[in-house]
Amino acid sequence: MSVALVTAAVARELDWDLPPLVDALTARGVPHTLVDWHDPDVAWETFDLIVVRSVWDYTRRRDEFVAWCARAESAAPLLNPAEVLAWSSDKRYLVDLAEAGVPTVPTAVAAPGEAMAWPDAADLIVKPSVSAGSLDVARHTRDDLAAAQAHVARLHAQGRTVIAQPYLASIEDPRAETELIFVERRFTHAVRKGPMLSGDRAEVGGLYLEEDITPAEATEAEHRVAAAALAAVPGRPEDLLYARVDLVPGDDGPVVLELELLEPSLHFPQSPHAEDVLAEAIADRLSRAASGRT
Repeated sequence: MSVALVTAAVARELDWDLPPLVDALTARGVPHTLVDWHDPDVAWETFDLIVVRSVWDYTRRRDEFVAWCARAESAAPLLNPAEVLAWSSDKRYLVDLAEAGVPTVPTAVAAPGEAMAWPDAADLIVKPSVSAGSLDVARHTRDDLAAAQAHVARLHAQGRTVIAQPYLASIEDPRAETELIFVERRFTHAVRKGPMLSGDRAEVGGLYLEEDITPAEATEAEHRVAAAALAAVPGRPEDLLYARVDLVPGDDGPVVLELELLEPSLHFPQSPHAEDVLAEAIADRLSRAASGRT
Protein backbone atom coordinates (compact mmCIF):
# COMPACT_ATOMS: atom_id res chain seq x y z
CA MET A 1 0.00 0.00 0.00
CA SER A 2 1.43 3.40 -0.96
CA VAL A 3 0.50 7.08 -0.85
CA ALA A 4 1.10 9.74 -3.48
CA LEU A 5 1.85 13.13 -1.94
CA VAL A 6 0.96 15.45 -4.79
CA THR A 7 2.93 18.64 -5.31
CA ALA A 8 4.36 20.65 -8.24
CA ALA A 9 7.96 20.99 -9.33
CA VAL A 10 7.94 24.74 -8.66
CA ALA A 11 6.65 24.20 -5.11
CA ARG A 12 8.77 21.32 -3.83
CA GLU A 13 11.50 23.47 -2.30
CA LEU A 14 9.02 26.07 -1.00
CA ASP A 15 6.51 23.89 0.84
CA TRP A 16 7.71 23.95 4.45
CA ASP A 17 4.97 21.49 5.44
CA LEU A 18 6.28 18.66 3.26
CA PRO A 19 9.52 17.74 5.14
CA PRO A 20 7.85 17.30 8.55
CA LEU A 21 4.94 15.40 6.98
CA VAL A 22 7.34 13.12 5.09
CA ASP A 23 9.26 12.48 8.32
CA ALA A 24 6.03 11.70 10.20
CA LEU A 25 4.88 9.25 7.52
CA THR A 26 8.31 7.59 7.45
CA ALA A 27 8.25 7.20 11.23
CA ARG A 28 4.95 5.34 10.89
CA GLY A 29 6.18 3.09 8.10
CA VAL A 30 3.74 4.57 5.58
CA PRO A 31 5.16 4.14 2.04
CA HIS A 32 4.85 7.41 0.14
CA THR A 33 6.15 9.14 -2.97
CA LEU A 34 6.32 12.84 -3.87
CA VAL A 35 4.84 13.32 -7.34
CA ASP A 36 3.97 16.31 -9.51
CA TRP A 37 0.30 16.49 -10.47
CA HIS A 38 1.01 17.25 -14.13
CA ASP A 39 3.78 14.69 -14.62
CA PRO A 40 2.61 12.64 -17.63
CA ASP A 41 4.72 9.66 -16.60
CA VAL A 42 2.98 9.06 -13.27
CA ALA A 43 0.75 5.95 -13.21
CA TRP A 44 -1.83 7.08 -10.65
CA GLU A 45 -3.47 3.66 -10.52
CA THR A 46 -0.32 2.29 -8.86
CA PHE A 47 -1.11 4.27 -5.71
CA ASP A 48 -3.63 3.26 -3.09
CA LEU A 49 -4.23 6.82 -1.85
CA ILE A 50 -3.61 10.20 -3.49
CA VAL A 51 -3.18 13.18 -1.13
CA VAL A 52 -3.08 16.62 -2.73
CA ARG A 53 -0.69 19.00 -1.03
CA SER A 54 1.26 21.83 -2.72
CA VAL A 55 -0.15 22.01 -6.27
CA TRP A 56 0.57 25.71 -6.15
CA ASP A 57 0.75 26.30 -9.89
CA TYR A 58 -2.82 25.13 -10.55
CA THR A 59 -4.06 28.74 -10.73
CA ARG A 60 -2.37 29.14 -14.12
CA ARG A 61 -4.03 26.01 -15.54
CA ARG A 62 -7.15 25.38 -13.47
CA ASP A 63 -9.15 23.61 -16.19
CA GLU A 64 -6.28 21.18 -16.66
CA PHE A 65 -6.06 20.68 -12.91
CA VAL A 66 -9.78 19.99 -12.49
CA ALA A 67 -9.58 17.44 -15.29
CA TRP A 68 -6.61 15.82 -13.55
CA CYS A 69 -8.60 15.59 -10.31
CA ALA A 70 -11.28 13.57 -12.07
CA ARG A 71 -8.71 11.24 -13.63
CA ALA A 72 -6.84 10.78 -10.37
CA GLU A 73 -10.00 10.02 -8.43
CA SER A 74 -10.91 7.34 -10.96
CA ALA A 75 -7.55 5.69 -10.26
CA ALA A 76 -7.50 5.79 -6.42
CA PRO A 77 -9.14 7.59 -3.48
CA LEU A 78 -8.32 11.30 -3.79
CA LEU A 79 -8.04 13.63 -0.80
CA ASN A 80 -9.57 15.99 -0.66
CA PRO A 81 -12.22 14.66 -3.11
CA ALA A 82 -12.31 15.98 -6.68
CA GLU A 83 -15.66 17.73 -6.15
CA VAL A 84 -14.25 19.62 -3.16
CA LEU A 85 -11.01 20.52 -4.94
CA ALA A 86 -12.86 21.91 -7.96
CA TRP A 87 -15.20 23.95 -5.75
CA SER A 88 -12.42 25.28 -3.53
CA SER A 89 -10.21 26.24 -6.48
CA ASP A 90 -12.47 29.16 -7.45
CA LYS A 91 -13.25 31.86 -4.89
CA ARG A 92 -16.79 32.12 -6.17
CA TYR A 93 -17.40 29.57 -3.41
CA LEU A 94 -17.61 32.60 -1.08
CA VAL A 95 -20.98 33.40 -2.63
CA ASP A 96 -22.11 29.83 -1.89
CA LEU A 97 -21.01 30.18 1.74
CA ALA A 98 -22.88 33.45 2.14
CA GLU A 99 -26.03 31.91 0.65
CA ALA A 100 -25.68 29.08 3.17
CA GLY A 101 -25.72 31.62 6.01
CA VAL A 102 -22.00 31.53 6.80
CA PRO A 103 -20.61 34.94 7.87
CA THR A 104 -18.45 35.81 4.87
CA VAL A 105 -16.72 38.87 3.42
CA PRO A 106 -19.29 40.29 0.95
CA THR A 107 -18.25 39.21 -2.53
CA ALA A 108 -19.34 40.40 -5.99
CA VAL A 109 -18.43 38.37 -9.09
CA ALA A 110 -17.99 39.38 -12.73
CA ALA A 111 -17.00 36.95 -15.47
CA PRO A 112 -15.46 38.28 -18.70
CA GLY A 113 -18.08 40.34 -20.51
CA GLU A 114 -20.03 41.06 -17.31
CA ALA A 115 -20.14 44.37 -15.43
CA MET A 116 -19.05 44.41 -11.80
CA ALA A 117 -21.72 45.19 -9.20
CA TRP A 118 -19.38 47.14 -6.93
CA PRO A 119 -19.81 46.69 -3.17
CA ASP A 120 -20.91 49.80 -1.30
CA ALA A 121 -17.61 50.57 0.38
CA ALA A 122 -15.08 53.39 0.48
CA ASP A 123 -12.23 51.00 -0.32
CA LEU A 124 -12.35 47.93 -2.50
CA ILE A 125 -10.33 44.77 -3.06
CA VAL A 126 -10.16 43.40 -6.60
CA LYS A 127 -8.69 39.99 -7.42
CA PRO A 128 -9.13 37.02 -9.72
CA SER A 129 -11.56 34.36 -8.56
CA VAL A 130 -8.85 31.79 -9.28
CA SER A 131 -5.73 32.95 -7.49
CA ALA A 132 -3.42 32.19 -4.61
CA GLY A 133 -0.77 33.84 -2.49
CA SER A 134 -2.18 37.40 -2.83
CA LEU A 135 -0.95 37.67 -6.43
CA ASP A 136 -2.88 40.00 -8.78
CA VAL A 137 -4.72 41.45 -5.76
CA ALA A 138 -5.02 45.21 -5.34
CA ARG A 139 -6.80 47.75 -3.15
CA HIS A 140 -8.67 50.63 -4.80
CA THR A 141 -10.57 53.61 -3.42
CA ARG A 142 -14.16 54.25 -4.37
CA ASP A 143 -13.12 57.78 -5.39
CA ASP A 144 -10.88 56.26 -8.06
CA LEU A 145 -13.26 53.65 -9.42
CA ALA A 146 -11.65 54.03 -12.83
CA ALA A 147 -8.51 52.30 -11.51
CA ALA A 148 -10.60 49.45 -10.12
CA GLN A 149 -12.45 49.11 -13.41
CA ALA A 150 -9.13 49.07 -15.28
CA HIS A 151 -7.93 46.29 -12.96
CA VAL A 152 -11.05 44.27 -13.77
CA ALA A 153 -10.59 44.94 -17.48
CA ARG A 154 -6.99 43.68 -17.38
CA LEU A 155 -8.05 40.45 -15.71
CA HIS A 156 -11.03 40.03 -18.03
CA ALA A 157 -8.68 40.46 -21.01
CA GLN A 158 -6.80 37.44 -19.69
CA GLY A 159 -10.05 35.46 -19.64
CA ARG A 160 -10.27 35.52 -15.84
CA THR A 161 -13.35 35.93 -13.65
CA VAL A 162 -12.97 38.69 -11.05
CA ILE A 163 -14.30 39.23 -7.55
CA ALA A 164 -14.65 42.52 -5.68
CA GLN A 165 -14.95 42.89 -1.93
CA PRO A 166 -15.09 45.76 0.54
CA TYR A 167 -11.71 46.42 2.10
CA LEU A 168 -11.96 45.75 5.83
CA ALA A 169 -9.77 48.23 7.71
CA SER A 170 -9.45 45.75 10.58
CA ILE A 171 -7.22 43.58 8.42
CA GLU A 172 -4.43 46.14 8.81
CA ASP A 173 -4.06 44.99 12.42
CA PRO A 174 -1.17 42.51 12.54
CA ARG A 175 -3.39 40.28 14.71
CA ALA A 176 -6.46 40.51 12.51
CA GLU A 177 -6.35 37.52 10.17
CA THR A 178 -6.64 34.20 11.96
CA GLU A 179 -6.22 30.87 10.18
CA LEU A 180 -7.71 27.76 11.79
CA ILE A 181 -6.34 24.40 10.67
CA PHE A 182 -8.34 21.16 10.80
CA VAL A 183 -7.49 17.52 10.14
CA GLU A 184 -10.45 15.14 9.73
CA ARG A 185 -12.60 18.16 10.74
CA ARG A 186 -10.82 18.25 14.11
CA PHE A 187 -9.11 21.50 15.07
CA THR A 188 -5.33 21.21 15.42
CA HIS A 189 -3.98 24.76 15.73
CA ALA A 190 -4.33 28.39 14.66
CA VAL A 191 -1.97 31.04 13.33
CA ARG A 192 -2.07 34.75 12.65
CA LYS A 193 -1.06 36.22 9.30
CA GLY A 194 0.23 39.77 9.03
CA PRO A 195 -1.33 42.28 6.57
CA MET A 196 -0.56 41.34 2.97
CA LEU A 197 -1.38 44.61 1.19
CA SER A 198 0.81 46.93 3.23
CA GLY A 199 4.57 47.30 2.98
CA ASP A 200 6.87 45.69 0.45
CA ARG A 201 6.56 41.94 0.22
CA ALA A 202 8.78 39.81 -1.96
CA GLU A 203 7.25 37.47 -4.50
CA VAL A 204 8.32 33.88 -3.80
CA GLY A 205 8.83 31.62 -6.80
CA GLY A 206 6.16 33.49 -8.73
CA LEU A 207 3.61 31.65 -6.57
CA TYR A 208 2.85 33.84 -3.55
CA LEU A 209 3.88 36.92 -1.60
CA GLU A 210 6.10 36.53 1.43
CA GLU A 211 4.03 36.00 4.58
CA ASP A 212 4.41 36.81 8.27
CA ILE A 213 2.98 33.86 10.25
CA THR A 214 2.87 33.46 14.04
CA PRO A 215 1.06 31.00 16.37
CA ALA A 216 -2.34 32.14 17.69
CA GLU A 217 -5.23 31.21 19.94
CA ALA A 218 -8.61 31.04 18.20
CA THR A 219 -11.63 32.54 19.95
CA GLU A 220 -14.94 30.78 20.51
CA ALA A 221 -16.54 33.03 17.89
CA GLU A 222 -13.86 32.07 15.36
CA HIS A 223 -14.45 28.39 16.09
CA ARG A 224 -18.20 28.82 15.52
CA VAL A 225 -17.75 30.51 12.15
CA ALA A 226 -15.14 27.96 11.06
CA ALA A 227 -17.49 25.11 11.97
CA ALA A 228 -20.30 26.72 9.96
CA ALA A 229 -18.01 27.09 6.95
CA LEU A 230 -16.93 23.44 7.06
CA ALA A 231 -20.55 22.33 7.39
CA ALA A 232 -21.36 24.15 4.13
CA VAL A 233 -18.74 22.31 2.05
CA PRO A 234 -20.33 20.26 -0.77
CA GLY A 235 -20.21 16.49 -0.65
CA ARG A 236 -19.83 14.41 2.48
CA PRO A 237 -18.22 16.30 5.39
CA GLU A 238 -16.54 13.14 6.62
CA ASP A 239 -14.53 12.97 3.37
CA LEU A 240 -12.44 16.04 4.20
CA LEU A 241 -8.88 15.14 5.15
CA TYR A 242 -7.72 18.68 5.91
CA ALA A 243 -9.02 22.23 5.82
CA ARG A 244 -7.93 25.75 6.67
CA VAL A 245 -10.43 28.49 7.46
CA ASP A 246 -9.11 32.06 7.17
CA LEU A 247 -11.06 34.61 9.20
CA VAL A 248 -10.96 38.38 9.61
CA PRO A 249 -12.96 40.69 11.91
CA GLY A 250 -16.23 41.96 10.45
CA ASP A 251 -18.70 44.48 11.89
CA ASP A 252 -20.55 41.78 13.85
CA GLY A 253 -17.79 39.25 14.47
CA PRO A 254 -15.39 37.09 12.45
CA VAL A 255 -16.14 36.45 8.80
CA VAL A 256 -14.65 33.99 6.31
CA LEU A 257 -12.02 35.50 4.03
CA GLU A 258 -11.06 32.18 2.45
CA LEU A 259 -11.86 28.49 2.93
CA GLU A 260 -8.79 26.55 1.86
CA LEU A 261 -9.49 22.90 0.98
CA LEU A 262 -7.16 22.46 -1.97
CA GLU A 263 -3.48 23.19 -1.31
CA PRO A 264 -3.23 25.30 1.82
CA SER A 265 -0.15 25.78 3.90
CA LEU A 266 -1.00 24.01 7.15
CA HIS A 267 1.75 25.83 9.05
CA PHE A 268 3.33 22.82 10.71
CA PRO A 269 6.38 24.84 11.84
CA GLN A 270 4.06 26.94 14.02
CA SER A 271 2.56 23.90 15.76
CA PRO A 272 4.84 21.06 16.80
CA HIS A 273 3.29 17.62 16.18
CA ALA A 274 0.43 18.84 13.95
CA GLU A 275 2.15 16.91 11.16
CA ASP A 276 1.77 13.78 13.30
CA VAL A 277 -1.99 14.30 13.38
CA LEU A 278 -2.12 14.48 9.59
CA ALA A 279 0.22 11.52 9.19
CA GLU A 280 -2.00 9.42 11.49
CA ALA A 281 -5.05 10.45 9.48
CA ILE A 282 -3.34 9.48 6.21
CA ALA A 283 -2.28 6.13 7.69
CA ASP A 284 -5.89 5.50 8.76
CA ARG A 285 -7.24 6.44 5.32
CA LEU A 286 -4.68 4.13 3.72
CA SER A 287 -5.81 1.29 5.95
CA ARG A 288 -9.42 1.94 5.01
CA ALA A 289 -8.48 2.01 1.32
CA ALA A 290 -6.80 -1.38 1.78
CA SER A 291 -9.92 -2.78 3.43
CA GLY A 292 -12.04 -1.47 0.58
CA ARG A 293 -9.91 -3.30 -2.00
CA THR A 294 -10.01 -6.68 -0.25
